Amino acid sequence: MKQSWKPGNMLYPLPAVLVTCKYQDNINVFTVAWTGTICTNPPMVYISVRPERYSYELIEKSKVFTINLTTKKLVKATDYCGVGSGRNVDKVKEMNLETAPAIKIDCPVLKDSPVNIECKVKDILKLGSHHMFIADVLNVQVDDSCLEENGRLALEKSEPIVYSHGEYYDLNQLLGTFGYSVKKKK
Repeated sequence: MKQSWKPGNMLYPLPAVLVTCKYQDNINVFTVAWTGTICTNPPMVYISVRPERYSYELIEKSKVFTINLTTKKLVKATDYCGVGSGRNVDKVKEMNLETAPAIKIDCPVLKDSPVNIECKVKDILKLGSHHMFIADVLNVQVDDSCLEENGRLALEKSEPIVYSHGEYYDLNQLLGTFGYSVKKKK
């Protein structure tokens, strides 16, 4: 048996990322779970943000932001940065987050994040409760600790986390690799 629920967003789990933004001297970090890939070539991503959020105005004015992937080490900061407003508190300071300059945009990245994605806003779709910032990816920084000797990204080494219906989870078991279901046996 299945129950029929009212329409809603039930796409879980989702990445829980920390987004950094800056306009003039104002810097903020906030949590976003409504984010993802739009296109491979050119590389594009999106984040969806409520227009009343403090970070919305920073991104709308600066037209840049960074997506910082999160880990078990960052889970408390991930939650904290999603419940308070940067209008009232310096979340970077409160969570002892270390920042560094991005390479291609005027916006900080989080040093403790294993992957930082530098984004330039291409368009803003005003959709309803959330507006979608569509962005070009201008640069990606990857921590050396997440790379194997052959250069393969081994993000699992960073212990990434996801968000699912109000809860945070780690990823602890490999179930298969892309294409394993059709791979020819040797």
